Amino acid sequence: MKRKSFIRFASIVGIGISLLGTYACKETKKDKVDNTEIVMEESTTTPFFKISLAQWSMHKMIREDGVDPYSFAEKANDWGFTGLEYVSQLYNPELEDADYSEEAMANFVAKSNAEAEKYGMKNVLIMIDGQGNLAVDDEVERNQTVEKHKKWVDAAAAMGCHAIRVNLNGSNVPEQWIKNSVDGLTKLATYAKTKGINVLVENHGGLSSNGELHAQVMKTVNMDNCGSLPDFGNFCIERKPDSRDCLKAYDKYKGVKELMPYAKAVSAKSNNFDTDGYDTGIDYVEMLKIVKNAGYTGFIGVEYEGSEISEADGIIATRDLLLKAAKEIE
Repeated sequence: MKRKSFIRFASIVGIGISLLGTYACKETKKDKVDNTEIVMEESTTTPFFKISLAQWSMHKMIREDGVDPYSFAEKANDWGFTGLEYVSQLYNPELEDADYSEEAMANFVAKSNAEAEKYGMKNVLIMIDGQGNLAVDDEVERNQTVEKHKKWVDAAAAMGCHAIRVNLNGSNVPEQWIKNSVDGLTKLATYAKTKGINVLVENHGGLSSNGELHAQVMKTVNMDNCGSLPDFGNFCIERKPDSRDCLKAYDKYKGVKELMPYAKAVSAKSNNFDTDGYDTGIDYVEMLKIVKNAGYTGFIGVEYEGSEISEADGIIATRDLLLKAAKEIE
């Protein structure tokens, strides 16, 4: 099928679009973001998934430009999203300086809920970082990590989220990593089940980015509230010393296919785009075929990490690429 670009750029100010969970448009609509005009062609098709925004897509705005992380709901709404995927580390040093106290966590929950309600947004999940290693060899440390994550389970429940996303950092020995991961996840998911929260593991580097091993952990844990969060792009198992360059990578399409049977969320990673609006490193049409064939109909979170265009423009470009790719596989 010939691929036609949905996006053209021209100078203008502001933004004016709301997808409201679909991309059905009765007429051509124009988005305006950071002096960029985005024109979406007419479509009467609803995608098989809902679209959320991963807050990590805004990490430069927050860390470098001083954007308030609590403006997340407002900005996501302006950009046409319906769901919010929070990132715990973007609320530091506020939470970290308070040692994640009960008062600090309650304030985070209350402010986030108020903003989400104000803009009619759905709190989907919280991505947890910096709370310890769930797959470490030392059982005492592993148990401490489980305890640190419990406060985030409570926060997710209070915010109406369905899940938290965790990392499986720890051993680099496959057999030991699997054993440690199963233990840490089982303990955390057992607690989370009492709160109605899912515990999801993202392929996020190390052995968690080995789709086969990751899926083996999910199969062994075998709990209905423990699952995966396949990310389209995080399949680097080992990086070069003192570098972000990948030394050992796992096949991303194979990995997503292996993780989808356990998926309760999906992350649409993006970096750079060609002149037709397609990601230069990930075939979104192929990825969405894998996701759709697995019977998944939940939220897919936009997670832009590129640097060639602004975060706002990258977020919009990724959103529109998801919609375009969905239309191509109808």
